[in-house]
Amino acid sequence: MNLRSILVTGGAGFIGSNFIRFFLEKHDNVDLINLDKLTYAGNLESLRDVESNPRYHFYRGDISDAAFVKRLFHEWHCDAIVNFAAESHVDRSILGPQVFIETNVRGTMVLLEAAREFGVEKFLQVSTDEVYGSLGAKGKFTEANNLSPNSPYSASKASADVLVRAWLKTFNVPTVITRCSNNYGPFQFPEKFIPLMIINAMQNRELPIYGDGENVRDWIFVEDHCEAIDTVLYHGVVGEIYNIGGGNEIRNIEMAKLILKRLGKPESLLKFVKDRPGHDRRYAMDSSKIEIELRWKPHRSFEEGIEETIRWYTDHEDWWRRIISGEYQHYYKLQYEGR
Repeated sequence: MNLRSILVTGGAGFIGSNFIRFFLEKHDNVDLINLDKLTYAGNLESLRDVESNPRYHFYRGDISDAAFVKRLFHEWHCDAIVNFAAESHVDRSILGPQVFIETNVRGTMVLLEAAREFGVEKFLQVSTDEVYGSLGAKGKFTEANNLSPNSPYSASKASADVLVRAWLKTFNVPTVITRCSNNYGPFQFPEKFIPLMIINAMQNRELPIYGDGENVRDWIFVEDHCEAIDTVLYHGVVGEIYNIGGGNEIRNIEMAKLILKRLGKPESLLKFVKDRPGHDRRYAMDSSKIEIELRWKPHRSFEEGIEETIRWYTDHEDWWRRIISGEYQHYYKLQYEGR
């Protein structure tokens, strides 16, 4: 597939910004058009090192704005779309689900219509393991699992996935879906679990742990996820779904204790808080399909990845302090204090 320009939506977010950086380093003949609304989790500081690259182009806009998206395609006629743009935090979806439906569902539909009208070669929907729901003590999610979302966030992502399938079947839009496990790494917004634990520990603040802390997540280093998306973009079969996992199942309480240990902080900082509604107990991904068919595997061990992540947050205190000093404080108090 000979791609000349790609629309990357949500490229100022955590995974999107890491993907843009990874892609520009790997490919030297493709323009990347970054469309981002710059909501609270979008941060152009995360892309400061590539903003002068002549193949990188930023546009501030909303994927739900069909007129804006159409104007962008008239200007660039992108060959592919990689859709990262999404409201992505479960807790925020419980507090206010409306924006999740608007961005994650309607926004995806707008992009699919643009893909249909302008004849893109591939539409890659970046989804999540949360669309599958919750696992018991054994087993892993495969691409054949039914969708069983349990939060407004995961329901909005599952709805988007269904739309992607419909545009493939009804309108022959060449779509592909990736579903990934929990990401971690540099530039992740402080409200997410690992940076929250790191930053609170660095400040000697309590580390809030939902419920009994026994919830299990499968963790993948963000750069490995970016490489998987790049692989699916160029080599994934149209109409297919690819699970992407790191193979690192860890209980939340274990993760928090590990971070405290690495930072030399006491476990007395742990604080168990009231569990959130619909909290999925366990996620685990079967990535054998992408590993066998597309020959992708994660390169970073969890030990390497978590060490690099902790070091990044300790070395970039100025980055996260600017974030937590603003709107984030109001959200933090609303979400955790008094639980």
